[in-house]
Amino acid sequence: MSKKWYRVQKLKVIFVLALAVVFTNAVVSYSNTVKLIHNQQWVTDSYAVIRQIESLQSTLKNTETAQRNYLITADTADLQIYLAAEQQTNSNIQILSNLTNKNHQKQQWVYLLETKITNRLKILQQEIYLRQNQDLEAVRQLILSDKDKEIGKEIQQLIDESLKAKQNLLQQGMQQSQASSQKAIVIFFIAAIVDFVLVALLYDLLWRYIRQLQQTELALRQSENRLRAMIDAEPECIKLIARDGTLLEINAYGLAIMEVESADVLIGKPIDALIVPEYRAAFAELHKSVCQGNKGTLEFAIVGFKGTRRYMETHAVPLRNESDGTLIHLALMRDITQQKQAQQKIQEQAALLDVSTDAILVRNIHNQILFWNKGAQILYGWKAEEAVGKNVLQLLYKEISPQLEDAYLRVMNTGEWRGELHQLTREGKVIIVESRWTLIRNDNGQPKSILSVNTEITQQKQLEAQLLRSQRLESIGTLAGGIAHDLNNILSPILMSVQLLQKKLPDQQSQQILQTLENNVKRGANLLKQVLSFARGMEGKQTIVQIQPLMAEIEQIIAQTFPESIICQTDIPKNLWYVRGDTTQLHQVLINLVVNARDAMPDGGILRIAAENLVIGEHSAQINIDAKVGSYIAIVVTDTGMGMSSEVQQRIFEPFFTTKEIGKGTGLGLSTALGIIKNHGGFVNVYSQVGRGTQFTVYLPASASRETYSFSPELESVIGNG
Repeated sequence: MSKKWYRVQKLKVIFVLALAVVFTNAVVSYSNTVKLIHNQQWVTDSYAVIRQIESLQSTLKNTETAQRNYLITADTADLQIYLAAEQQTNSNIQILSNLTNKNHQKQQWVYLLETKITNRLKILQQEIYLRQNQDLEAVRQLILSDKDKEIGKEIQQLIDESLKAKQNLLQQGMQQSQASSQKAIVIFFIAAIVDFVLVALLYDLLWRYIRQLQQTELALRQSENRLRAMIDAEPECIKLIARDGTLLEINAYGLAIMEVESADVLIGKPIDALIVPEYRAAFAELHKSVCQGNKGTLEFAIVGFKGTRRYMETHAVPLRNESDGTLIHLALMRDITQQKQAQQKIQEQAALLDVSTDAILVRNIHNQILFWNKGAQILYGWKAEEAVGKNVLQLLYKEISPQLEDAYLRVMNTGEWRGELHQLTREGKVIIVESRWTLIRNDNGQPKSILSVNTEITQQKQLEAQLLRSQRLESIGTLAGGIAHDLNNILSPILMSVQLLQKKLPDQQSQQILQTLENNVKRGANLLKQVLSFARGMEGKQTIVQIQPLMAEIEQIIAQTFPESIICQTDIPKNLWYVRGDTTQLHQVLINLVVNARDAMPDGGILRIAAENLVIGEHSAQINIDAKVGSYIAIVVTDTGMGMSSEVQQRIFEPFFTTKEIGKGTGLGLSTALGIIKNHGGFVNVYSQVGRGTQFTVYLPASASRETYSFSPELESVIGNG
């Protein structure tokens, strides 16, 4: 680029220099020509003056000769010649005056000469007069006078001096004119040589430049041909559209798309002629925007000359027109007919998949979600536009479990996997799904994506867990009842023996030992009584029980015996329904719950006890295996203690299971409470989070049918979590 610029600048400099030389030569030539013309005119004028002076001199002699002849002969013919010569003399003087009117000095000379000639003519006229009126002698005397001679000499002297001076000046002017001519010729030849050199140099540079332009043009033509070949080989339609919407250029693939063989059919014609009418307005708007300097894309349909309908996707960019600087429309169009048909087919398949109640999703091998049906939206809570593109592992799982890694490896190796997974919903709720994975491969047999069909089995698993727990508790109760009965038979003779020994050994030391032994035996008997009560189902005398006084008694025990660091809050409405049950056993249930809450808050916290009336419908009854449709009183005991893990929650109602230190718990409190609640026809739900606390909700059937009440949202969620 710099080399080309240097060459152009060099051409400009030489061209300007040549113009300067030519202009200088023209000025010099013009000046020399003007001088030559001026000298020539001056020489011509000088010759004319000289000729006029010589003519005047000759005419003056002729006048004198004719006058002398007349004086001698008195011939009238001589007189006429004299008069004609005199008139010619005056005419010559006038002509000479006109020739020298621009030269002041010569005008003075002409004036002086004219004066003397006039005086001379007057003398000649006087002599003629004397000849006509007097004798010849008088004339002779006048002719011989000094005055006549003196005037003649002066006239001759003036004429001779003028002729001599004029001839000298004429000679000098001719010499100067010759010198100027020679100088002009020399300058002309020098200028011609310089012009020739400059023209030759300019011609050489122009020839080189023209040759370079020819090579550049050839390279551009070759580049254009290659570019045209590349554009024609491009498997996409490329168009160049003028501002008025007519076609300027189109490649070979575009001709095939339009179903024509020659571009002449399309060039210069409106581009929207083949566009389906419903898309023309959008295309016109896009064309207008592109011609204003904006980019844009559009999907539209066209109909070829043979009637084939195609869907096109155009990417339009503005292109500056070098001829006038305006913007025109460069369009890169892609045939997306198959893609549209595939999308339509996918949409139809997606519509079928949306009918399914199962959650169906497709992810690529990088776990990026590609498809999300309505079943997935209902199950997990995320809409399709929110889920598509997200990482499925980050969206649905808390952490990558070994089971999940094994499932991924299994489906990549065998092409399918089936199993149960714990997943998260949008609200953070953990659900259990039965998942079926199928590996989808591309045309080359490489893994492309994974299709997952998930069916929620959370309720089913909860029901199974409750059933297994009931069966396990029943088995443990039967076993514990047999063991407790045998141990009770063993402890009875021991207690009787201790009581006999107390009567026979009255000393203090023996009494202390026996008292300790009696207390331990009774403690063991009470423990066995709890086991027997648990095993036999807590049968006792049931009456109509008011919950509010029972709760008030529990609140009083808490206030008197619990540490001050534990704050007790109660919410017991006065309109609570009645329940039918054993007051002592219900008291034992509540005591067990609040004591466990106390033990869960060693550093203090908030213990909240609440109760309310509610009616359980069919949906809630299906969630919990022990629940039945009807009216219930819900008693909620909540603490802000250490909470329980999911593993601990699975075992808290097992007999003899405890998380407390040895000596601080028997593991029968919650199992006994559960037995009492079930014996009263109720059930219990537990919700706990580690570090945030635990909530026990006891549901006891109301003693009589009541009006149907709506669910409390809090208790509805509690029932569902159970």
